[in-house]
Amino acid sequence: MKSILLIGLGRFGYHIAQRLKELHHEVLAIDRNEQRVNEHLHNVTNAQIGDSTNEHFIASLGVRNFDVCIVAIGDDFQSSVETTALLKENGARFVLSRATRDVHAKILLRNGADQVIYPEKQMANWAAIRYSSDHIFDYIELTPEYSIYETSVPPSWVGKSMIDLSIRQKYRINILATKCNGILEPLPDPRHCFRSDETIFILGDNHDVDSLLHF
Repeated sequence: MKSILLIGLGRFGYHIAQRLKELHHEVLAIDRNEQRVNEHLHNVTNAQIGDSTNEHFIASLGVRNFDVCIVAIGDDFQSSVETTALLKENGARFVLSRATRDVHAKILLRNGADQVIYPEKQMANWAAIRYSSDHIFDYIELTPEYSIYETSVPPSWVGKSMIDLSIRQKYRINILATKCNGILEPLPDPRHCFRSDETIFILGDNHDVDSLLHF
């Protein structure tokens, strides 16, 4: 369990608060809007009304005691930058800030953010890959070059095993798991014979996976 300071209770902050609650973390939520704070009391350990661009208010929170500080402000970039800088100046261990544009991400990183999350861009990237192919069901980017894909089994693989297909040597990918009828089998045996009614989880270079999935 971690202690988390969450600043900003808009739609993005709301979903973060919900998920952190499900993961049983301690969350102090901050927003300058009293209505938002009251609406989210059930999702967090504690909540306060306050202006995160106020140096004295940030200093009063003891931000160095939190494992993670999340700046989820999305509708006021200036406030996001000021809040990020103040958190770092007051000793925050790790600051994760939300960006809504590429230039915002760069500015936030220069002003104290340890990491930036760009939900609109990340979701757009996921949707473009997910829905531009008939074979991809999910996608997780690990780095700009490598990703994990959930995809259907290529027809030419059905009834054959990883050994038969020499998958790592021929395709330069790794099979992390298979899934059939909602049941996940992690790290399948190399002798596992692929079925047409299952999906596979592939880790590999994006170019290699893209070449494989053109079937």
